[in-house]
Parts: sequence; C-alpha cells; structure tokens
Amino acid sequence: MLIHQPLIEAGFGLVGKDEESVRVPSRRPPGRFSKTGIQNAVRDLLIAIGEDPDREGLKDTPKRVARMYQEIFAGLQADPAAHLKRVFHEKYDEIVLLRDIDFHSLCEHHLLPFYGKAHVAYLPDGKVVGLSKLARTVEAFARRPQVQERMTCQIADALMEHLAPKGAVVVVEAVHLCMRMRGVQKPDGTMVTSALRGVFKENAASRTEVMGLINGSRR
Repeated sequence: MLIHQPLIEAGFGLVGKDEESVRVPSRRPPGRFSKTGIQNAVRDLLIAIGEDPDREGLKDTPKRVARMYQEIFAGLQADPAAHLKRVFHEKYDEIVLLRDIDFHSLCEHHLLPFYGKAHVAYLPDGKVVGLSKLARTVEAFARRPQVQERMTCQIADALMEHLAPKGAVVVVEAVHLCMRMRGVQKPDGTMVTSALRGVFKENAASRTEVMGLINGSRR
C-alpha cells in the first residue's frame, strides 16, 4: 500500500489493505448544522464510489441529502428537556403509559436506519406531563446519530430528571437495517432494550405491573 506521508502529518489516517490512499480526516469538534458541508461531502462520496455526481439523476442529490439530514438529525439542535418542562400538578399516583410510539433513528456505526416503537411509562409523584410531550421526547433523542441502548437510557433519565417521578420505564423495540441489509443479513431480528428507574427497578410487583401493561400492546 502506498503511504502518503504528508497526509499523515496533516492529520489523516489510512485504512484498509487494498486502498492506495484512503483518507480518514482527523476528528473535528462538533458545530452547527452545515448544508454546504453536507452537500460537499455527499458529492465527494458519490465520486468515491465511482459515480458521476453531475449526471441527471444525481445532480441534485447532495442538496436533497442535506435537506433530509437537517430533518432526521434535528435532535442534535434540540433540547429534549424542553418538552418535559411544562408540567401539571395532579394527585394521580398510578402508572402513566404511552406505548407504541413510532420512531426512526440512524445507527451511528453505519449511518443506516433503525426504527420501531418505544413504550414510555412513569409513576407520578405530584407532577404529570402532556402525553404528546412523551412522544416528542422520544423524537428528540431519536433524531440524531444513535445506538438503541443509549437512546433507551436517555429517555428514562430525562423523565427522572425533569418529572421527578417515583419511577420510569422505557422499552424500545426496533429493527436495524445495518443487520438486515449488510453483514449477517438477518431480516427477522428485532432488538429489544429496556431501562428501569426508581420503584420499577427496586420493586418486583411494580415492575411486573408495568411490564404487563406494556406487553398488552402485543395481545
């Protein structure tokens, strides 16, 4: 493999055994969303896979991808806590559950979609929140490069921090195109993750009750 020393000195690494000079840029600090940056990157990607970015079908692809990324990565510019700040004080002390919340996200390992349903529950301690805010909280965490395990915990932790409930549970069921389209190529696998907080983690009876309500969506 031909190694270009100036590229290494400039902060570029080389990957792969067969590529002559595959460059991986050094890590840059996160910044604001840049449509121009995405368009340039998509154009370079098309060239790198051997396509002609100026042909009719691809000419506007960089712009389309930039608009798409602005939408599907909107969670990077959002504050998920904003949806949980407006609460109502109620003496309700039973489980609140919103199940079958559809979501779409992108796996940060291959930038391929994973999607499915999230089930979100909490046991109030004097404060409740509008149901739509639970769905918006899921969206805020889903619309960013993610891994399902982390997203599940982030939603549960946000509920605990901003609603201060007696407990919270988040269960996420998703299919991952990085497993269906490439690699092992298993089309029927579904990944299930859960995060239990407070009373639902500490008390078996409470945990059984909330899981029974969540599993009712499959009956």
